[in-house]
Amino acid sequence: MQILRTPAERFTGIPDYPFAENWIEIDLGNGMSALQHYLDEGPKDAPPVLLFHGEPSWSYLYRKMIPLLVDAGFRVLAPDLIGFGKSDKPDDPAFYTYARHTAWLKQWRDAVVPQPAGLFCQDWGSLLGLRIVGQEPERFTFVVASNATLPTGGKVSDGFLAWRAFAKSSPDFVIGDILQRATQTELSDAEVAAYNAPFPDEPSKAGARAFPQLVPVEDGMDGIEDNLVAWKGLEAFDRPFLTLFGEDDPVLGMAAPLLSERIAGAKGQPHAMLSKCGHFSQEDRPRELADGIIAMARKAGVLG
Repeated sequence: MQILRTPAERFTGIPDYPFAENWIEIDLGNGMSALQHYLDEGPKDAPPVLLFHGEPSWSYLYRKMIPLLVDAGFRVLAPDLIGFGKSDKPDDPAFYTYARHTAWLKQWRDAVVPQPAGLFCQDWGSLLGLRIVGQEPERFTFVVASNATLPTGGKVSDGFLAWRAFAKSSPDFVIGDILQRATQTELSDAEVAAYNAPFPDEPSKAGARAFPQLVPVEDGMDGIEDNLVAWKGLEAFDRPFLTLFGEDDPVLGMAAPLLSERIAGAKGQPHAMLSKCGHFSQEDRPRELADGIIAMARKAGVLG
């Protein structure tokens, strides 16, 4: 297995992404390491909020939200998961596991922002983020979840089965096109190219192809037991927890009650279904998502 690094010139001219690069070395296990890229915007002594992206995106997804949150008084941190964005990419899909992704993200968090922080998460950012909240609830001041889930097996939908099969074997796995199809907002050619930038060839897409195979939506899959344990902590999480889901997300759009009706801190919050909002809600409704983060931070008493 090789650890790939996307050439820096692939990111030249990325629109609306003026943020400084930050890097940390992550122990991948098996004697290997990788450089992980992340954004760290706003004053270092401001209340931190973590933005976790999902599949198959990267921190570029948050370019519209970051300035709004910095202006509101946050320190905003957005990592590129291993295998995505500017971060290094193991080229073997079998090397990626749910447990490893969680451990890698915890390494990043422990090193970069160990103090209590707010969290915004979507898609696989929620499979990772919500598991970590359930495991370490004392380290989170509030949570906003969009098109999010923490699955524990059951019966998989036909739509997800089709997506999983497509991600595994389709010869036409063009990341930018996937983002375009899953938003209500029409992306420009330059924005589509920005989503393609981290993935110059087939080996660099190993992490993106692997993620759908790891979702524990069927009984007996790896990750179910860990998520069942995490749900015990997540259900008891009594700090502000808000769901803002997209009405036009065919995969997770109707899953909000699975969170809002089970988590203690979600009771009485102004949960909403956002109109004209697809799976990648950060593209479609960045202002509303940022406002939700600001509101939960104020309820938590961490933002004036």
